[in-house]
This record gives sequence, structure tokens and C-alpha cells, in this order.
Amino acid sequence: MPDDVRPALAGGQLDQIPDRDPEETREWLASLDAVTKAAGPHRAAYLMRRTLEGAGAGVGLPSLLETEYINTIPTSAEPAYPGDEAIEARITAWNRWNAAAMVTRGSRLGLGGHIATFASAAWLYETGFQHFFKGKDGAGSGDQLYLQGHASPGIYARAFLDGRLSQEQLDRFRQEANGDGLPSYPHPRRLPWLWEFPTVSMGLGPLSAIYQARFNRYMEHRGIKDTSDSHVWAFLGDGEMDEPESTAALALAGREGLDNLTFVINCNLQRLDGPVRPNFKIVQELESQFRAAGWNVIKSLWGAAWDEVLAQDVDGALIKRLREVPDAQFQTYATRDAAYLREHFFGADASLRTIGARLTDAKLIELFQQSRAGHEPRKVYAAYRAAVEHKGAPTVILAQTVKGWTLGAGFESRNANHQMKKLTGAQFRTMRDLLELPIPDSALDADVVPYWHPGENSPEVQYLRERRAALGGLAPARKVVAKPLPLPPEKAYKALEKGSGTQEIATTMAFVRLVKDLMREKETGRRWVPVVPDEARTFGMESLFPSAGLYSPKGQTYDPVDRDQLLYYKEAKDGQILNEGITEAGSLADFTAAATAYATHGEPMIPFYIFYSMFGFQRTADQFWALADQLGRGFVIGATAGRTTMTGEGLQHADGHSHLIASTNPAAISYDPAFAYEVAVIVREGLRRMYGPDAEDVFYYLTVYNEPKVQPAMPEGVEEGILKGLYRYSRAQAPAADAARLQLLASGTAIHWATEAQRLLAEEWGVAADVWSAPSWTELRREALECDAARLRGEDRVPYVTRALEGAPGPVVAVSDWMRAVPDQIAPWVEQDWTSVGTDGFGLSDTRDAARRHFGVDPQSLVVAALAALARRGDIKPETVKEAAQRYGL
Repeated sequence: MPDDVRPALAGGQLDQIPDRDPEETREWLASLDAVTKAAGPHRAAYLMRRTLEGAGAGVGLPSLLETEYINTIPTSAEPAYPGDEAIEARITAWNRWNAAAMVTRGSRLGLGGHIATFASAAWLYETGFQHFFKGKDGAGSGDQLYLQGHASPGIYARAFLDGRLSQEQLDRFRQEANGDGLPSYPHPRRLPWLWEFPTVSMGLGPLSAIYQARFNRYMEHRGIKDTSDSHVWAFLGDGEMDEPESTAALALAGREGLDNLTFVINCNLQRLDGPVRPNFKIVQELESQFRAAGWNVIKSLWGAAWDEVLAQDVDGALIKRLREVPDAQFQTYATRDAAYLREHFFGADASLRTIGARLTDAKLIELFQQSRAGHEPRKVYAAYRAAVEHKGAPTVILAQTVKGWTLGAGFESRNANHQMKKLTGAQFRTMRDLLELPIPDSALDADVVPYWHPGENSPEVQYLRERRAALGGLAPARKVVAKPLPLPPEKAYKALEKGSGTQEIATTMAFVRLVKDLMREKETGRRWVPVVPDEARTFGMESLFPSAGLYSPKGQTYDPVDRDQLLYYKEAKDGQILNEGITEAGSLADFTAAATAYATHGEPMIPFYIFYSMFGFQRTADQFWALADQLGRGFVIGATAGRTTMTGEGLQHADGHSHLIASTNPAAISYDPAFAYEVAVIVREGLRRMYGPDAEDVFYYLTVYNEPKVQPAMPEGVEEGILKGLYRYSRAQAPAADAARLQLLASGTAIHWATEAQRLLAEEWGVAADVWSAPSWTELRREALECDAARLRGEDRVPYVTRALEGAPGPVVAVSDWMRAVPDQIAPWVEQDWTSVGTDGFGLSDTRDAARRHFGVDPQSLVVAALAALARRGDIKPETVKEAAQRYGL
């Protein structure tokens, strides 16, 4: 420390904490200076680290964010290895071989696949499968495994070894069109008996794993399922950690002490195109991030061959060199000869040259090309054991490997190995010899490399099955054992079906009232899981706070400021509401964990995720695809919906397109209800479809509005039309015999513009218009597409929308608070002349009336659009359109 800085520090001038004994402070600093001068900075740093570690929690100092670039667990502290290393090595070798063979065989068809990722991570997986990952046999939930998507060939290879996949199935890797192939990555929807969590959309796996571990605690604290024996394992790549979602929830896991969670980050120092941190060190960076977030960090970097070399590092020169060499240079070391290593690594310092001189060329090659902790089962086992035994915090294991390990010099540590999809015959022979597999040369002479299985009765297969039986069954595995839920009685929906009388309520409030009543139901009420990203009050949900409580693993450790109010902010360890703060990504991860609890835990939960509609599908559409892949079930509520209904919020807050995004997701059943009774009918049907005897793997998306309106009573016989997406709401009243006729179709809050336009058309222009409610443009389109497909098969099917409008006189004019493309989805199946109006363009801040006039969807604009449609047909004079526009100031 420079002399001009130290006196200021010693005198406390840069510290708000008074120095009660400046002389003592100066003595400590002088001692540190003396050690630095006499023994070097490394010794001084060593003493400081040991002092801080020895102080422990009693002193109250913050922990160090970075440790040396060596293993956290020294070899001397490793526990005894409980398995048969030789037989486990053979099992791992067979998995390596068959994974590479599967991808190489598929490459003949141009299908591709990834080889290098599993090659680097094989021992990370195999050690877990043999000794840690609990299965689902029995009443428990087992462990939840988030496996790296690019490593899927290795998981398939293991399933081949344990007898769950055949050679014929391996040969259908990435060939799913006929319905019996293996998906490229972990896709539960495609292979629902094997895969449990989709992970290849990188970044979503780590985020989901954190919220899954958190939801496991939620289930336990609420007394729904004992998950105390379940552990969440997330296998990630160091390059994947650049995704913002990968680290978005680290603080949550640390804050809530999720010691049922372990991240295993495969630090092979490579991403898809090259080094993760060419000029820096990704392991050190990740360590700092995780430690700062309150995680327990275990670095497992170097193999046992490094022990004797590190023991020679008496002055810290080797430790310093390991810390300062950037990752890209380490990749180079893994591919160069001994002379290069002597010059470029050990030649940097006299002490290093001394160490290097004692090492043979073979030893140098072993150190830099072979000895990585992630390839040594004893190192991996020690890290895993320490992780599961650690209490009070989640653990991250930073395991160093070589990407493409055992695949030969053409693959290992090469920047391009992520794109390399096959091995040559010579490379397979080299791999065979390296792995010591009993595959004869004659089997490798064919054009197609063979799969190889040691036999059902072989020691390897018997050992594998014994180990899995001891751990509770095969893994990975997905099982659905949940029973259907009893459906709520009809009385739960009556309040919404009978209407609101003279009271004005918004459909957002109608939904919240319905769910509040459903949460009181004896049989299913406790299974509702409200998920809110910090805007419960916006949606009128504060009434749920005192009764349901907000979940907190610590309960409520403070006296809430509003404790004397009826609707006070109540947190509880068994709270039902998940109020996640301002994080749509975290909230949807929470929703996904709840939406799949029927499979993960055998306990069906009914989550509803309510959010500001603009920030749902638009912001987290990728997660909704993962939700669909994971076969999630529940209700997604886009509240304060519409481009003109949320007044004053402006360009980015006005949602006019989420239904378009939702329409692209085949699992999303989308509705835009106009009235409270439509909400009731849709929710009732959603519960039946998702939780009844014939449960479907879908989720419901409803958009609801914050515009208070009188809610009418439900007309008779409209249930089918509500669910299919269209029904006649209001007929034209006794039109004149010669009156021009047309049909107005509207969804959501636009139904009110349509009924007002109906009145104006009749009273001011003598035009008779029927008003139709269209709760789902998307469901209408999907049913029509199914009919089209059926006709190609020779079936005579007419789409519902065509049948519903059959014979309806005049043109059709469709309106909604969405862009025109939303109602335009059904235009091809409407036989009448079609016109749509909508809220295309960016949102803007203004009153509702002004915004609707701007977009041309207010009642007067709708009247002009209707008259124009009639004029195009010759049903009225063209001059009428101009007259109407002038009258209304358009």
C-alpha cells in the first residue's frame, strides 16, 4: 500500500467507523508490510486469507468473493470413494462410445447432433447417477435433474445401457416426424416418460431450477408434500452463464438458503464459437458472482496429478501463475507439446522454472492435457458430497473439464468442436483404444460405426441397475401418478353468471372474485397458487393478503406498517400467494414449477399467474414455450389488457398483440372474454380440461380489463359459443324490411364499442346490426384449421365459425382492442365480406376515448367502418360514409 494512502486509512479519515486505538492499527499494518518485504506478497495474502477464515462468523466480516485458482477440497480431505471405480469407468466408456456413435450415424442423414459437450461432462453425470440422484420409486418425489440440452446423446446412451432404449430407437435420434423418434434435446412433450425439464433454451434451466427448489420448499411448508428429501441438480455450461436468466435469481436462492439446490457448471472454458473468457478467467468470475449472492462455492479444477506439483510451490509462484493465465491460453496449453509448456508456462518466473525442471515431458503433458478434476470421479464425488451435506445455502460446483475429452486430438479443446458432428473411422479406433473397450477391429471395418452393449447380464449392467435400485429407481424419469381433482360445485360460478346488477366492475376484478371464492372450496381451495410479479394491488388482489397470506420461508419477522388495517400485508411460512417482486421471468418460472407439480411431485396444483398483460407473453415468450414443452397446466392472466384500456401508460405499456404471440404456442388456450360470465364459463372449462379425468397438457391464457362496466347476466344457451369462440350476443331490434344489415364481431372490452355502434347505426343511419361476442379468435382459427386438415383426408367438416355465421345477412366487421391481425385470424373461413378494425401501431398516453378515436376503434369510428363495408357492397350510398365521418369529426 502506498505510503501516502496508509496514514489516511490508519487515521480513519476514509472510514466512518472511529478508530479507538490508532497505534494498534498501525502495528497491524506494519506487520503486514514486514511480511510482504520478507516473504513476498503471496505469503502476506496467504496470512490475510487464513486470518479472515479463522475469524469466522463471530467477527462479522463479509466473506471473500474470490479464492485461489485451485481446488476447494484438497485430495487429503476427499472422502472415501464408495463405488467400484473400474466398473464405473467401463460404464462411462460405453456411454461415451454409444453417444458418439449415435450422433455420427445420424450425421449420414444430415441430422447433426452434439458430441463434445457430453464428452467433457460424462463423469459429472455418471458420478451423480451412480451415487447421488434419487429416483421416483415409492412415495417421494426423487431429485429433479436439469440436464444440459447439448449433452442429451449421453443420456440416451445411458438409457440404452439400462435397457430403456433400443438400438433402433437410437437410430431414430432427431427423427420424430413418424412419432417414434428421439428428440434432439430434453423435450418432455416429445418423450414424456424420460425427460422432465426442457433445458436447451439456455439460461432458462438455471432460472427454473432455482424456482423449482424454492417451490419444493413451498410445497413442504404448506403441508402439501414432504419434499425434504428432494434435491434439485442443474447442469450448466460456463458459456450458458452469460444468459441474463442464468444469474437472475441467484440472490433469491442465497437469500432463502435453498440448500436443496446444487448447480454443477461444466467449466470447459469454451462456448459455441470459442473461449468463454479469452482474456479473463470465467471460473473466478463465476465464483465472485455466486459468493456475492450468498452461495456456497466449490471449485473442482485440477486432477490428482497436480497434487505433487502444487506441493512444491513454497513461495506461491505456481498459484500466482495459475491465477494470471487467461482461459484462452489454458486452451492452447491443452493442445501443445512439453517444450511449449516449459517455455510459456514455467518460463515466466525463476521459481517456476525450478519446478518445471523437475517435471518430465510426460508429466507436463499429463498436467495440462489430462488432469482435470471434472474427469476424475473421486474429485467429482468429493464435490457432490460436500454440496449435499452443506446446510444453509445453495451450492455451486465449478468443475473444470476439457471439451471433447476422449474424442481425440481433432476434437479436444478445439474452438470448432461444438459444430463437429461426427468422428472418422480412425478417430473411433483411437477412442476405442483410449477407453479400452472390447470392440474388435472387424466391427469397425463397416461403413457405419456400431453401437455396443456389454450384455444384459454383464457386470456393468448389473452394477448400474443395482445402484439405481439403491437410489430409488431409474433416472432421469418422468412419472404422472396424480389423480384428477374434484371439480368445484356450480355455485362457485353463480355470482359471475348472474351479473353485477347496477354495479360496475372490471373483468379483472370479476376474475379475482371468482378465484377468491374457488380458493375457499374445501376440496381444491388449498391447491390454488396465486403468482404475482409485485402488482397484486393493481389487480385488486390485496383482499387475499390477510386470508391467504404471502409465502415467506421466514414467516413475518417484522411488524407491518399497515397492521391496523383490514387488508394488511401478511407474510407467512405457509402463505399461499407467491409475490415475486418485479420479475416476470421469475414469476413464470414459479408458475412453471407449480403448473408441473402434478408430474414432479404427484400433486396437482392450480396456479394462476396474473400480470400486466404487456409484460407477459412479449417479455417471456420463450419461457411460455418451455412451459408448453414441460406440459404445464394452469391459468395465465393478462390483466390490464388492451392497447387503449390502460390509460396514460404509453408506448411500451399498451398491449395490442399478446394474443398473436399466444396464438403461436400450441399449448396456449387463449381467450379474450368480454363479460364476467364468460370468465366463469372459461375458468370452469379450464379446470375440467386440465384437472379432470381426461386431463390435457394445456394452459389457459385469459386477457382481462381494468375498465369498470355493468356486467350482464348470462343469456341462456351461450356456453358452447363462449368456449368455441363465437356467439350472437345481441340481435338488431325489429329492423325495417328494407334496412341494410351487417354483423359486428367484438372481443373483450370492445363489445361495449360494438353495442354502442349498434345503437348509433340503428338510430342515426337506419342500419340493422347484430352484435357477436368473440371470446377467442385463436380457438376459432384452430378449429377451422382442423376442419381443413380433415377435408384433405376426405372428411366433410365445416368450421364452427362458418356454421355460426351461416346465413347472417350483410358484411362482417370485426373489432377488438388488439391489432387487426388478431381477429383477421378467422377471415378465411367467414363467407361474408370481411372488414376488421384494430389498434395497430405503437401505444400512446391519453384518455381511453382519445386513444380509441386515434386508432379508429371507438363507436363512431366503428359506425363509419360499418357504413363503408355496406357501401362497398352497394347496400347504401357512398355519400353516407362521408356524411358520417363529417358528423363524427373523423
